[in-house]
Amino acid sequence: MTWFRTLLGLLACGTIASAGDWPQWRGPNRDGHSADTALLGAWPADGPKLLWSLTDADKVGTGYGSPAVVGNRMYIIGADGAKQTAAEFVTCLDLKDGNRVWRQNLETTPGKFSDGWGGGPRSTPTVDGDALYVLGVTGDLVCLGAEKGDIRWSKNLVKDYGGGIPIWGYSESPLVDGDKLLVTPGNKGGMIALDKRTGKTVWQCKELTDGAAYSSILVTEVGGVRQYVQQTMASGVGVRASDGKLLWKVGGIGRRTAVIPTPVLHDNYVFFTAGYGAGCECFKLEKDGDGTKATEVYTKNKVVANHHGGVVRVGDYIYGHSDSSGWVCFDMKKGGDEAVWQNKGVGKGSVSFADGFLYCYSENDGTLARVKAAETGYVESGKFAIPQKSKLRPKQGKVWAHPVIAGGRLILRDYELLFVYDVRKPKA
Repeated sequence: MTWFRTLLGLLACGTIASAGDWPQWRGPNRDGHSADTALLGAWPADGPKLLWSLTDADKVGTGYGSPAVVGNRMYIIGADGAKQTAAEFVTCLDLKDGNRVWRQNLETTPGKFSDGWGGGPRSTPTVDGDALYVLGVTGDLVCLGAEKGDIRWSKNLVKDYGGGIPIWGYSESPLVDGDKLLVTPGNKGGMIALDKRTGKTVWQCKELTDGAAYSSILVTEVGGVRQYVQQTMASGVGVRASDGKLLWKVGGIGRRTAVIPTPVLHDNYVFFTAGYGAGCECFKLEKDGDGTKATEVYTKNKVVANHHGGVVRVGDYIYGHSDSSGWVCFDMKKGGDEAVWQNKGVGKGSVSFADGFLYCYSENDGTLARVKAAETGYVESGKFAIPQKSKLRPKQGKVWAHPVIAGGRLILRDYELLFVYDVRKPKA
């Protein structure tokens, strides 16, 4: 009976992930794919219907992270201003109308990072059952109750694990895998696995001493070996899930300055890309005794050089923005010296995928284009711009939060602004 009452409580507060949810960074599977189907086939000329928006800074807070959505609730992390010293907080909103369900202030640890792009957190919350996990810009890792926002435990990646704040602040979004919570403190902190319920350290991969980048961890299994794949400031790496052993490490593309995109995994292949001239590389992961080896498929390829905004895989193809070519379609496994297609499109930006379409969100002016995910070419089937731009975001900053498609809603953020659109197909 106790278990049954708990289940009913979780259902009531909407914290059990279902098919239409976006419970963490880049969606249900961390691949930029929404599980939503039956979305609008055609958009009006001025875009889908705007259901509601929040434009007061104290409602959402400043920051570049995307929201997480589970059931009828949205979770987002922000700060109370654009300065480096801004205090962080987590907000839970009703997805239907934007009304606040709860707000929890966080004890933000002082720390130095370059805030020319503006203060505020950069990460997406992770929802797991009745718990919510967030990572602040100076390394505060906090577990909260999803129903009321009560703080259950907190750690700091620098003070507690010897990590180092990246130049522009921690931007990683925590990963939950079974009973473990995974993050990358970087430097002497390596990668850590914590007990998600208590925050107690399960293991710490101290073999990994690269600086933390701005990417987030993925989980995969190769030949029965479960492992965590991450991109650091210097390398692509795989860490064994059972004990934190560093299994493999690659680094042919000359990562530098800021390494941001989350890797892509498919059929035991892993694809990495980064900007500042780095380009992309692909490796085949294969069983090697009780570990894994990473065999180069190609490296130092310049066709896809994604600064930030990420890329998505649909079928055998990678789609996203490349610094050298604009929006591109690229064969992930074959590589090659040319894109399948390229197009300037809406300009540099982030991308998500839903129901056969790419949602390409321009960092410069907040224009979103819906583009058919096909190797035949870049074809827009709808485009509009958010109705206003941030007044708090410093000029160096851009529209950097990724699009979220969940529960038939398209959710777009620009620093302290939040816009929620209805993209559901009308009922017959």
